[in-house]
Amino acid sequence: MEQQTGGGDVLAGRYRLVEPIGRGGMGKVWRAHDELLHRTVAVKELTAGLYVAQADRDVMHARTQKEARAAARIQHPAVVTVHDVLEHDDRPWIVMEYIDGPSLAEAAKAAGRIEPREAARIGLHVLGALRAAHAVGVLHRDVKPGNVLLAKDGRVLLTDFGIAAIEGDSSITRTGEIVGSIDYLAPERVTGGSPDPSSDLWSLGATLYTAVEARSPFRRTSPISSLQAVVNDEPPALRQAGALGPVITALLRKDPAERPSAAEAERMLLEAMEGREPKAAQAYVPTRAVTSQELAPAQEPFPEAAPQADVSATAALPEPPAPPVTSATAVTAAAPARGWRGRAVVVALVAALLGGGGVFGVLKYTGDTGKDGGADKAASSAGGQSGGQSGDDPKSQAEAAPPAGWNKVTDPTGFTLFVPDGWTRQMDGNQIDYTPDNGKHFIRIAADSTPDYENPYMHLLDLEKQVQKRTDYKRQKLNQNTFRDSTRAAIWDFTWMEKGTQAGPRRAKEQMYVAPDGTEYAIYMSGPAAGWSTTSQQFDIVLSGWEPPAGKP
Repeated sequence: MEQQTGGGDVLAGRYRLVEPIGRGGMGKVWRAHDELLHRTVAVKELTAGLYVAQADRDVMHARTQKEARAAARIQHPAVVTVHDVLEHDDRPWIVMEYIDGPSLAEAAKAAGRIEPREAARIGLHVLGALRAAHAVGVLHRDVKPGNVLLAKDGRVLLTDFGIAAIEGDSSITRTGEIVGSIDYLAPERVTGGSPDPSSDLWSLGATLYTAVEARSPFRRTSPISSLQAVVNDEPPALRQAGALGPVITALLRKDPAERPSAAEAERMLLEAMEGREPKAAQAYVPTRAVTSQELAPAQEPFPEAAPQADVSATAALPEPPAPPVTSATAVTAAAPARGWRGRAVVVALVAALLGGGGVFGVLKYTGDTGKDGGADKAASSAGGQSGGQSGDDPKSQAEAAPPAGWNKVTDPTGFTLFVPDGWTRQMDGNQIDYTPDNGKHFIRIAADSTPDYENPYMHLLDLEKQVQKRTDYKRQKLNQNTFRDSTRAAIWDFTWMEKGTQAGPRRAKEQMYVAPDGTEYAIYMSGPAAGWSTTSQQFDIVLSGWEPPAGKP
């Protein structure tokens, strides 16, 4: 067991630790005294390595060394200076410039919010640091309020290049990992794309939003739902940003190509700092309706006070809870996944993040905020249609026996449906399927007790847009219909070319409807396109045996 370090210890014969001044998931920061040069310094201790396997420890140590190299390459007054890197207790420590002042997160919490003109000034300094970093091939990748320091002399400094990407260096991030603070990750990083300078600008936009609005724009009730929001939700309407508002909105465009350049952002921030609304920013502001959710009061005024875990090699995302979870769609190139009960939000994630298959790993998770304490529960989406009939409604056959070769199955989550003989319930991570061949053909069910859409047709249209962005999707049918006497229903039928373990042409159908109690249900089935006539007939039978959980209409 390695020695625990405490105040009073001396590192490398010269840095005497005085007191801890900060702590995070990866380590601790100390105020220390450099006894050789007689100055106060900050020393970053890597504590996470004490409790992990040697392989993970080696990765963390490499990241610490990388942080020092990244910061050392940047010559800018708004970047915290690294003085030294040393080994102590068999792990690396970084000796840095000591900044006498709070982080932006701490300052916003103490003041309630940061005034827009001051936030614009802070943003200008951070942008200057980022431009200097980008000029020498360094991406920060973790810009957030906690990494912006506000010195008492008025200086603004960017710190913590611990997960920076350095041009020319081989990556030390392992396959499938996403590192960074969840609600400040740019959408392209969440979906597995390669970050570039515009990704840091997006994080700056999220940071400035938090500063002026006193809440993170994309923080939700769990890491999964926060990632979903980053990819799919527009930020709630800015109410307190003044002239800075359009700049923040421009920086938070989902598509990197639609964000302003660093030079454009600098001009906009200068105007906002002077109290003038930047006219150029209006070109980046999309026209959209304001939702009732955006008009609701913020529930979490000081988001940095209760931080969510960073996604890193040592802090994996918590899995959605195991109790009743089902899905109506495979985690495949075309299929957003969905689960049982909850508030649905579409999100694209790296497949490895949650153990999903498929080339895109498009997931649709639900966050249940009800009194039963559920968190994120898988939910479906890719594709099925209703019984293969554009307007017909297979009526419930609750008391009818299933056809020959079929079984009537009541799932542990409560719903009932007809399932072909030989098809078994199977868990794939947090996904629940009924399949005869390990997912080549499968049935999946989803439910959402608080749907976000006015009707299933609008919901499916939105899902279709998500799928179109990610694969060679082709619509066969998408229209409104009637199902279980509900006119709030729609069906979807489409094809795509799957990659990965189920490579080849595939087709899917989904029937979605809203029950009298307001729950939105989705029944989905998918299989290879070559045998689709059989699968489509099977889907009609599945629908005919569908019953929601007992007690549900």
